[in-house]
Amino acid sequence: MTQNELNRAVACATGESVSEISSRGFSPLPDDPYDCGMEPIDWDWLEQSRNVSVLPARSVARIPR
Repeated sequence: MTQNELNRAVACATGESVSEISSRGFSPLPDDPYDCGMEPIDWDWLEQSRNVSVLPARSVARIPR
């Protein structure tokens, strides 16, 4: 999409003139604006790795027979 086509499409959608939209500086987004090269964070795994028990684990006492 060229800049002129974008300006016309925005002007059509908003009801403004093409010159008004052109003066506001709309520009096309890159193909994937959220692709920053980083892997997504698994928040569940991260929270589990931070889990610290407040009380020590109980040991199961065995009763001798």
